[in-house]
Formats: sequence, structure tokens, C-alpha cells
Amino acid sequence: MKGDLVTAPSGEVIELADIGLSRLLDDEIVRIWDVSLAPGECHPWHLHHNPYVVLSLQGSDGRMDWLDGSPPRYLSEYRGGAVYRPISPVHRLTNIGEHFYRNRLIELKDLGEHRKEPLDIGNGGRSTRGAVLGPPTADGRVAVLVHEHVSIWTVEIPASMHRELNLKAVPHVLSWIDLLDDSGVSVHQGGSLKVSNPAAHPRTLFVLELSYLEPVR
Repeated sequence: MKGDLVTAPSGEVIELADIGLSRLLDDEIVRIWDVSLAPGECHPWHLHHNPYVVLSLQGSDGRMDWLDGSPPRYLSEYRGGAVYRPISPVHRLTNIGEHFYRNRLIELKDLGEHRKEPLDIGNGGRSTRGAVLGPPTADGRVAVLVHEHVSIWTVEIPASMHRELNLKAVPHVLSWIDLLDDSGVSVHQGGSLKVSNPAAHPRTLFVLELSYLEPVR
């Protein structure tokens, strides 16, 4: 967590940063962060205690470095893409691309800090640009990433219009791609939902279903 001290293999003592730049929402189920990096900018060393989802609002190329000296991991995130990730060793993220990068990072507390030990989710999942995961749902949602723990869609709301979303009776996180302050994220407890777009242009919404919270039958 922010302020914790860790020691690098070189012996250097490092103070960890927050998981994101600003905390947008925090309740019993999720903690949502904004992560924004200009080209060349780095988000400092930090540590995830919860499995988490990343919803990409603006894409760029990135490099993830590990404090333990493991080889870096190279990323290419794109607008409308998503990632489901396990907890991981201390790392930092650098925007090595030419474009501004921004995401919404959602920590899933019931898979991490609410348990004695975080759930081992394996490799999680990652969306693929251009992949077709099936036809749109009847209410217009297009699948981005489907995993047994989470399902993620995008849905476009036309200008000055609304859509009726028919969602499962489990909590959902909603995040507008083009609303960049904390008004752009919310949690819906499940079931039907009317989503309005008062703008004079179409807007796209991420819909993240927390499938792992579905009651066991």
C-alpha cells in the first residue's frame, strides 16, 4: 500500500505509491482508480493486493518493470480494451508510446482483501483488438472480455438517447469512456437499468459484470 517500504535487490529502500493517481470510488465491493500517463511518464513502484480489472479509455504502448529484476513485460493497450489481472509483485508502469494513456482500474475486494488469502485467478484474461466474441446482446452490448469471474462489454448510447440494459442480478461497474472525472464511474446492483446520454454526440459505456458475486445455486 502507499507508504509501505520495500527493499530492491540492490539494497535500495523504496516507498510504494498508490495503485492509481486518484481514487474515484471506494465501497465494500470495489475500489476504482484513475491511471493517466503522458508519453514518457511513469507510474511509480506499487503493489496490488486485490485481483483487478483495467478498462482502457485511451490507449498507448507501455512497459511494466518488476522490482525483483524479472524481464519487463510490454503492453499495447487500446481504447475500449480490457484486462483482468491477478495480484502481482511490486512493479511500475511506463508509457513508452506516442499517445496519452488513461484507464479505470477496478480492485475486486471480495477476491483479495476480504479473504484470508487472495484468490489465485491464474493468468486472468485480456481482450484482443478486433476479436468478435459473439453477436451483440439484445440490449446492444458488445462483449470485450469474458471470464468465469467477470464479463465486460461496451455499449454505445446514441446522442440525446437512452438504452434499457437488461443486466444480471449481480453488481456491475459502469464506466463511460469519454467522461474522465469521477462522475463517469458508478456501481449498479444489478437488474434492468436505463442509461441516458444527454450529449449531442454518441457516448460509449463499459459494463463490467462481477460474475463471481452471483449466488451459488
